[in-house]
This record gives sequence, structure tokens and C-alpha cells, in this order.
Amino acid sequence: MPPKKKAAAKPNVSAEELLGHYREMLLIRRFEEKAGQLYGMGLIGGFCHLYIGQEAVVVGLEAAAEEGDKRVTSYRDHGHMLACGMDPKGIMAELTGREGGFSKGKGGSMHMFSKEKHFYGGHGIVAAQVPLGAGLAFADKYKGNGRVTFTYFGDGAANQGQVYETYNMAELWDLPVVFVIENNQYAMGTSVKRSTKSPSLWERGAAYGIPGEEVDGMNVLAVKEAGERAVAHCRAGKGPYILEVKTYRYRGHSMSDPAKYRTREEVQKMRDERDPIEQVREMLLTGKHASEDDLKAIDKEIKGIVNEAAEFSKESPEPALEELWTDIYAEVEA
Repeated sequence: MPPKKKAAAKPNVSAEELLGHYREMLLIRRFEEKAGQLYGMGLIGGFCHLYIGQEAVVVGLEAAAEEGDKRVTSYRDHGHMLACGMDPKGIMAELTGREGGFSKGKGGSMHMFSKEKHFYGGHGIVAAQVPLGAGLAFADKYKGNGRVTFTYFGDGAANQGQVYETYNMAELWDLPVVFVIENNQYAMGTSVKRSTKSPSLWERGAAYGIPGEEVDGMNVLAVKEAGERAVAHCRAGKGPYILEVKTYRYRGHSMSDPAKYRTREEVQKMRDERDPIEQVREMLLTGKHASEDDLKAIDKEIKGIVNEAAEFSKESPEPALEELWTDIYAEVEA
């Protein structure tokens, strides 16, 4: 299977669409910054993996999704939740272990769900969500409802065996699943150059007959365009599709990671030259789609939403002790 070139961004994007992407990515950025602050204050316990730098991936792909499409991912999941429309207040309350959270404070950063938004969770076991995503797609194929599942995993997870078992079954049964490899280049802390012999990750799907492509994950328009191709392939009944989205996280793997495996200069260079939000900001300003004052107003609005979510999380009570015994078993009629 010959490698495909990275998708180019559409030049004829509307001002409304650009502003929407800008707002969504900025919401994720500001939310994650606030989550980092709350973690430092001791209000968020356990693990906390921030999505700062990778915002264009989920925003671009959600722009290609339709109502009823599903998504499942791993533990770096706050951005995915926000992009699919989950309430920031419920997400932040869950991060702080409060009753008002999406999982009633019992799931924390790594384990929350929304049936309403078709978000089937962040999962702590590396690559465990990949077969689950294929299972969701199997259900949709069985029902014949035309839905697609976005199954996200990272470059580290791409070396796990269950990924390739899933590839085999997904292609065998023509499942409508988009496998999204969020290649942020470092997995937990090991460069992909030191952990992976393959020059690309998406091309591994060739062994199973699954098409795919590499995408510039710092360019929201390129991600959306590639997402539309992938979704069209799946909805046409042609089986799965792989997107290797080349992105970059600015923070460590988790809040406890000092990220000494890369230089500050490398991170700063990426921020200065490739930042996904700044790229859209520049397009808005140079295209005269928005003024500096317009963008400042959006930033102020977003900060207000995030601050409201933080206050809600602080005011929401901790779960009652009785919650320890709920949601353990599902009640079914014989």
C-alpha cells in the first residue's frame, strides 16, 4: 500500500467554521490549564493527563462526525469529552471526585462516560479501548444505523498486540470504525524513534487490508478533511480506516512527569511554530474574519466558562458513602 501524503488544509473554509474551531480548541486549552492548577492545589487526586497541544485532533475529527457517532479513548480524555459536547462543569466535578461529576465522582480523570453524548470512556489499560471501539462499531453494523465509531489510541499503544487482533476482526467484518492514532511522539516518555522500527504506524494496517493516511495533527483543517475521508469510507460499508495524526503534547505524560526526556527548546519551538490554536488565530486575523478585540472577547468568555466549572466542582459535595455500592451490577430481567 503506497504511503499517502499529508492532507492539505482547505483554503475556502468559512469564517464561522474557523471561529468555531478556535473557540473549541481554546476551551480545551483553558480547561486543561485550570485542571493543572487544581491538581497543584490538591483538589484533583490520582492521575491527571493533560491534552495541551493536541487540541486540533479531537476538534477536527468531531467536525467530521455526525449525531449518533461514537467515540472511545484512553486516559488523556478531557479534550475528547469537551469536543463532543459534554458539560465542562460535569467534567471538572468528576476530576475533583465530586457528586456532580459524570460518573458521580467515582471515575476521576481516567474513567468517565456519557451515554447521551456517545462518549464511551477513557480507559486506563493501554490499548484496551481499541477492541471496545470495534465492538461499538460491530453493534452499529448489526443495527444498520450508519453510525461510525472513532477509536483513539496513542503511539505507545500502537505496539500492543490487541490493536492488531482488532484490526484483523474489524477488516474481516467490515466494521465502521476509524482507528485514530494520536502520535504525540513520546508515548509515556520514550521517543517513537526509539520504540518503533516502522517508519509510520498507519501503514501497519496494510497487512490486514485497511487503508489509511498520515495527517498533520497540528492543523485542525487538515484533520477535519482527513476525518471526512475516513468517515465516508466507513459509512459506505468499506470497513475500517486508520488515521495516524501526528501531534505533540506540551506537558508531561501526566502531572507527575517532569518530561526530562526532551529539551525545553524542543517544546518551545513547537509552541512558537506549530501551535494549533495560534495557526487558526492567525488565519482569522489575516483573513479579517475577526479582530483582536473579537478574539479577546472569546477568550474572556471561555475563561468564564472554565472558572464557572471550577467553582461548580468546588461547591459540589463529595459522593455519599452509599455510592460505594452502586453501579456495580446491572439489573436485568430474567
